[in-house]
Amino acid sequence: MPETFDLLALGGDGIGPEVTGCALKVVEKACDSDIRVDITEELLHGACYEKTGTFLKETTLDHAKRADAVLVGATGGPQWDDVRPAGEEAMSDGLMQLRMELDAYAGLRPARAIACLEPLTPYRPGLTGGADVLVLREMTGGNFFAAERGVDRSPEAPRRGYDLGVYDEHQIARLAHVGFRLAGRRRRHLVSADKSNVMEMHVLWREVVSEVALEYPEITLEHLYADNASYQLARDPRRFDVIMADNLFGDMLSDQAGVIVASLGMLPSACLTGLPGDTGRVCGIFEPVHGSAPDITGKGIANPIGAILSAAMMFDYAFGRADIARNIEGAVTAALEGGARTPDLGGRLTSAAVTDAILAQLDS
Repeated sequence: MPETFDLLALGGDGIGPEVTGCALKVVEKACDSDIRVDITEELLHGACYEKTGTFLKETTLDHAKRADAVLVGATGGPQWDDVRPAGEEAMSDGLMQLRMELDAYAGLRPARAIACLEPLTPYRPGLTGGADVLVLREMTGGNFFAAERGVDRSPEAPRRGYDLGVYDEHQIARLAHVGFRLAGRRRRHLVSADKSNVMEMHVLWREVVSEVALEYPEITLEHLYADNASYQLARDPRRFDVIMADNLFGDMLSDQAGVIVASLGMLPSACLTGLPGDTGRVCGIFEPVHGSAPDITGKGIANPIGAILSAAMMFDYAFGRADIARNIEGAVTAALEGGARTPDLGGRLTSAAVTDAILAQLDS
């Protein structure tokens, strides 16, 4: 009997349902006789709000808590930017609420150079060759989840906006442990990016990360200010292995890493509740890094590869099938080498055509 996994798919908004549909085709094709994936599709964020008046239904949240994995497309759009339901600030963003409720704090965002795409990057020839960067972003704290935030609009004073970010030592330490363990599985180099020169929150960040480092003497730890880390990433991406940062700087650095693979549409991610052991599994939210792209919604030209590679990460971390994950990654690379490109990569193929090329590689 095949092992069965429960997958909750949340297409979201804009191009989200389009790329999620492509990823689900790959999920079904990639399964072998030892694994079965039961897929349930639900609504999230704007699509959910238009139907139900809430960004995340309780029944969907309940399913997410018991599912083996959650696959998300993309969320958001200008029509919902000013919608503020009652409750915590995270309630105004279905995806942020989902991350918070599942405590999916460890955001893994890999960016690995693909040789055939190197001419499409803005780097000089040869600079990205062999670059393989993993940005580890904290996902449930900091400025994005600030308890004290808002815009004061007093008629007697200038308007004042604030998002008072906070991290405690437990939040920092648990992410640091994930960072060191990831580095131990890779090239044993961890960069921690902070702004401890100007921010007290990051003074604690650097202090706690240095304390955790004592438990991993085999890993080289390097502290960089976040702005310098960004500069060094642009200057020489090959010098980096794992970059760990808070919610804000991790968001910026992971987007910047997209340049290594020529398009933000190529980047996958996993938001995990921890890091599994060498043979274990862990619950998580798997999603492409890109946004909902309202400008190309419905045109059928969105790059599905970020979503497809997110599904590969799901097989690896949630289902414990690294072999299937590598098969999907290999099929993506082979399809790209064969010329399967959406417009963001200089090609003319549709999302469906690129997906079909990847499916054909899985067949072969």
